[in-house]
Amino acid sequence: MDLLPESARAFAVVLERLPDDAWGRPTPCSEWSVKDVVNHVVAEHEWVPHLLRGEGVEQVGDRYDGDRLGGSPAAARRAWQMAMLGSLQAWAQVEEVDQPVAFSGGMQTAGEYAHQMLVDLTVHAWDVAQGGGVSVPVLPDAVGVAFAYEKPRVAQGEAAGLFAPPRRPRSDHPMDQLVALLGR
Repeated sequence: MDLLPESARAFAVVLERLPDDAWGRPTPCSEWSVKDVVNHVVAEHEWVPHLLRGEGVEQVGDRYDGDRLGGSPAAARRAWQMAMLGSLQAWAQVEEVDQPVAFSGGMQTAGEYAHQMLVDLTVHAWDVAQGGGVSVPVLPDAVGVAFAYEKPRVAQGEAAGLFAPPRRPRSDHPMDQLVALLGR
């Protein structure tokens, strides 16, 4: 959980670097544009306070479905700032990494959920940067933790349709290793 604030800020840096005409461009996430990836990340972080409080679909409903970004790049950046703030405040309240968190697919711990969110932030920052033609701040600790977390789970993630099959990395750089592991 300690790496989430820095990783969330790195995602924000990528959004600030994006030119306004980049939002419709494709990304390494097949079938998702830059805007689609950002929308996904915003919605995921809007859910965090609810899930960490023990709320699920029954309480939240569909309020985070659809377009969460508004009609302009500036509105999208504001949406991310608000989602990030709420998410980080909720994570700061977690006292135990073993705290149970209920998902539609079953129970997980807050620690497990934090790892998933770290992977999401790290990899999707790269996806958005690639689609937008901008650089991504690479956080070595976050990349290392994300890689170590996903390596034993990659077949499960691929089978669930979360990731494409692993690819040959472009280089020995840890970020290239991580994104190749996850099919990018």
